[in-house]
Amino acid sequence: MQASSLTPGTGPVIGIVDDDAQVRETLSELMHDSGFRAVCCADIEAFHALGDPPPVDLVLIDLRLRGESGLTLAIHLRERHEIPIVMLTGVGDEIDKIIGLETGADDYLIKPFNPRELVARIRAVLRRYGHASARPASAGKRQIAFGEKRIDLDARRLLDGDGEEVPLTNAEYRLLEFFARNPERVVPREELLKELGADTQRYVDRTVDVLILRLRRKIEPVPAKPVHLQTRRARGYVFHLGTE
Repeated sequence: MQASSLTPGTGPVIGIVDDDAQVRETLSELMHDSGFRAVCCADIEAFHALGDPPPVDLVLIDLRLRGESGLTLAIHLRERHEIPIVMLTGVGDEIDKIIGLETGADDYLIKPFNPRELVARIRAVLRRYGHASARPASAGKRQIAFGEKRIDLDARRLLDGDGEEVPLTNAEYRLLEFFARNPERVVPREELLKELGADTQRYVDRTVDVLILRLRRKIEPVPAKPVHLQTRRARGYVFHLGTE
């Protein structure tokens, strides 16, 4: 069992659970450089030793811990506390189980990952939980507009006509950004599942249908009569940037 003390800083506290000492050090430095504080744990026991509830605002959990599964900790946290969870996984891990309701993880990222993307994901999850300190001071320069809404590509968030953020899960955001980058093109379900990294054999209908339904509720004036995200029967979906 081993846990490190908090790195200095005044921002949200990020718990890091990873059995690789070098990874813990790298992530801790990244959190500090990004304005967060970090507390590192080598295993689940060390994390539990922090206290109940643990004194963290978000937890980064490696899926493949030595001799145990990070999913165990994720499920434990979700059952007892409202603490955001971001899973770190290796290529080939069962991503569908991580992003599903089984664990309640808020996001996941596949190793090796871009440090800037990880920080953006962490900020996005913290914002969804109401952490004002994770909110960017201003909208990013890279944006895609559709109707009255804008996608802030730098901060990975959706803004309404008044500049207020529309809360999206990571999967919803990824799907929306993919559509916005590929407008006026019919996209088959299989391509959407490949983009999300899910199992196209088992989850093609359920996953896409649920995400499309949730997105329409958040981006369409009348979800039952979508203007932007439309279905093309037996072909897939098409996204319109305009309002016509």
